[in-house]
Amino acid sequence: MENLLKELSERLSQVKLGGGATKMAAHKAKGKMTARERIDYLVDDASEQLEVGAFAGDNLYTEDGGCPGGGVVTVMSYVKGRLCIIVSNDATVKAGAWFPITSKKILRAQEIAMENRLPIIYLVDSAGVYLPMQDEVFPDKEHFGRIFRNNARMSSTGVIQVSAIMGSCVAGGAYLPIMSDYAFIVEGTGSVFLAGSYLVKSAIGETVDNETLGGASTHSEISGVTDNKYPDDASCLDAIKKVFDKIGHNDKAGFDRVEPILPKKKPTEIYSILPLDRTKPYDMLDIIERLVDNSEFEQYKELYGKTIICGLGRINGWAVGIVANQRKMVKSKQGEMQMGGVIYSDSADKAARFIMNCNQQKIPLVFLQDVSGFMVGSRSEHGGIIKDGAKMVSAMANSVVPKFTFIIGNSYGAGNYAMCGKAYDPRLIYSWVTGQMAVMSGASAAKTLLQIQEAALKSKGIEVDPQKEQELLGDITRKYNNELSPYYAAARLWTDGVIDPLETRKIISMGIEAANHAPITERYNVGVIQT
Repeated sequence: MENLLKELSERLSQVKLGGGATKMAAHKAKGKMTARERIDYLVDDASEQLEVGAFAGDNLYTEDGGCPGGGVVTVMSYVKGRLCIIVSNDATVKAGAWFPITSKKILRAQEIAMENRLPIIYLVDSAGVYLPMQDEVFPDKEHFGRIFRNNARMSSTGVIQVSAIMGSCVAGGAYLPIMSDYAFIVEGTGSVFLAGSYLVKSAIGETVDNETLGGASTHSEISGVTDNKYPDDASCLDAIKKVFDKIGHNDKAGFDRVEPILPKKKPTEIYSILPLDRTKPYDMLDIIERLVDNSEFEQYKELYGKTIICGLGRINGWAVGIVANQRKMVKSKQGEMQMGGVIYSDSADKAARFIMNCNQQKIPLVFLQDVSGFMVGSRSEHGGIIKDGAKMVSAMANSVVPKFTFIIGNSYGAGNYAMCGKAYDPRLIYSWVTGQMAVMSGASAAKTLLQIQEAALKSKGIEVDPQKEQELLGDITRKYNNELSPYYAAARLWTDGVIDPLETRKIISMGIEAANHAPITERYNVGVIQT
């Protein structure tokens, strides 16, 4: 665990360098703050910050020089006491150009803002679409244009948007700040136009400099595109603070909260409870008792469906319903020995009923994943594992209370789905440093893929000797194990990040506080389920 946490720290430090020390120095020489400095200046002193998508782009686009952090920093934090989402372009990464992962990350930030009705702040400093990859950024439903669609939808539903143009703001990207409720601009460094001076010259033959074309004075004094201009980054950010200081208050969802209490059992003991070997058993209850307030947890149907633990507790004062995979071997009343981390019919049935209860009682759900999948074999199939699993998926997928997911260990196959994987709209989803996500375990997948490759070679008349077989197995295993890494998933935004287990309570607390800004207006209805 010490090694995994050290790796996490080192990787985060690297991400925070953005485009590197040289690029940062050049950026600051222009009198500009970096993307992270802008956020730190904007948020309240000593306030919690929850970063979303820190590892987006990790080891992607290497042939194009990489895109650390996806070229944008997204954070949930407080401005003048108001919880909000902040999106800050990092101009040290390819001049803030938009790679495919950049678009995906900004869309994720907007999704969080829309789901929770949180104000969103855009700190714009971007050269626009990364042209060599325009076909992967520009035309599709979840590409660049969706961001402006979301601008319009948020505005129509009353979600507050405030923008500061602190650098380049070009072409289609110019619509993002101008579709916000407020659009501020920094003199000398901020500019906004549909086409820069070079493109204007080639398109219509007009010779004009960028400042005259779309600088702060032009848009604050002539076109009226921006609201006000400011001499530097700090004064522009101060203006945003003044807006947030006067925002009215919204209705709340009404999730229950009392005075927070720290866990009675030491959370740091989680480090020694989790085994290094992900196939070894442990008691998930030991983890839960180190996450919940005062280590108090009320189990639901404790003696039934024991491979999933369900129950009620509090985290940082907030009432939560927890659904967690039990990783130790258990024995049912009928005498069946059930493997830890596997979902059986009885545990799926229990979890479905508990999820329904939490929706009935307006209690947010927390899923702790360490799941290998559903039980297979004739006994399970004859017992109706598919219909029981489908019932659990239906109850979870139709939930109207907010859901939060943490990948503690394994997250394999349909188990990922039933335990509220990314496809099922958790408000936040993070992986512990010990997490692994894939269709199946590395060992099982490697052997299956080896059989497929051997069959393909034999069909071509190529016989595989034992030595060649071991070489193939080694290559497959290395590739698959790399794809199991929590950083592989985080790079693609399948999760919102990789965390130290001790950050779990903070994330759940801030997540429920955010969700509490959005009253539940939809009735809970599981639809047609097989009983």
